[in-house]
Amino acid sequence: MSVSGRSRLALLASVVVVALSAGRAFTQTDVVDPAKGTLPNPNPTVIKNWGQLPDGRTWGSTAGVDIGPDGHVWAYDRCGTNTCADSKLAPIFKFDRSSGKVLASFGGGMILFPHGLHVDKDGNVWVTDGQGNKEGTKGHQVIKFSPQGKVLLTLGKAGVPGNGPDTFNEPCDVITAPNGDIFVSDGHSGQSDNPPPNTNGRIVKFTKDGKYVKEWGKLGSRPGEFRTPHALAFDSKGRLFVADRGNHRIQIFDQDGKVLGEWKQFSRVSGLFIDKNDRLYAIDSESSAARHPNWKTGVRIGSTSEDKVLAFIPPHQNQNPEGAAGEGVAVDPDGNVYAAEGPISRPVAGGGLTKYVKRTGS
Repeated sequence: MSVSGRSRLALLASVVVVALSAGRAFTQTDVVDPAKGTLPNPNPTVIKNWGQLPDGRTWGSTAGVDIGPDGHVWAYDRCGTNTCADSKLAPIFKFDRSSGKVLASFGGGMILFPHGLHVDKDGNVWVTDGQGNKEGTKGHQVIKFSPQGKVLLTLGKAGVPGNGPDTFNEPCDVITAPNGDIFVSDGHSGQSDNPPPNTNGRIVKFTKDGKYVKEWGKLGSRPGEFRTPHALAFDSKGRLFVADRGNHRIQIFDQDGKVLGEWKQFSRVSGLFIDKNDRLYAIDSESSAARHPNWKTGVRIGSTSEDKVLAFIPPHQNQNPEGAAGEGVAVDPDGNVYAAEGPISRPVAGGGLTKYVKRTGS
């Protein structure tokens, strides 16, 4: 490559940061994604520590964020640390999407390790409890709450790991289809090089009332197999997109489990969001030289019509050389992107929400 070519590449890859103050907005230029080339950043303004918890409470870890039917933001906090064990703090919050103020909170003492978060078309809030306690009394469940925090439905046996029709082993995420059917991705430990015995790698389907229908998948890397099915999303055609994180891909299924596609252009995906226009947002919180060489963390944006990345939101700066990108992702009706961050992206400061404000006209 010529000197001028290297200079152009360096210029494209540079990130210009204007830090205003801690917790306030700063901006970044577009960056080069080394796996995909130069891509535009439609959300260049970054607001860290968005969404203020009550009573001066400090965010712990989070990986879950979604948008309710009224356009406001739901997320959870793992009770100031990375677990809600022995805590009575409310882990589930609704935030005003403009001000970041808390509009509702609930779930204190009911969830051990909130992981997946889904808000359905009626505003009900679904949470997966992704671990179990040693007493065998809490965790490994899916809980459906009303918007006010009343428990409407539970799936799985509290504190009992398993691979049967009425048990889960580290459920990752939950989502409801347009007709109300429930889909749960199960098996968080599958991405490990040496997964624990009886680790699951499956999608489990239930009726809207919680009756078991069927399941598909197992631990592995072939089509229809999983190594941590970390997140779920539906497109407008009713196709189920699964972030198969340990296999560095998105798998696409019909609602009976038939494999429709395998996409690898969106990196090592932790979280998925598909908007009403079938724009696909896939967030990568884990890529590194060890986990996924030559790929950057960040939010890759495309369409559900093809395996092609069209835009890229880079990680924001923190104490890590590679910056920070969250596990969960959601997009409000104005096109603003919210990332839910945990200990991988913020190993010192805990976690929280980062808001990426959409550029006017983009």
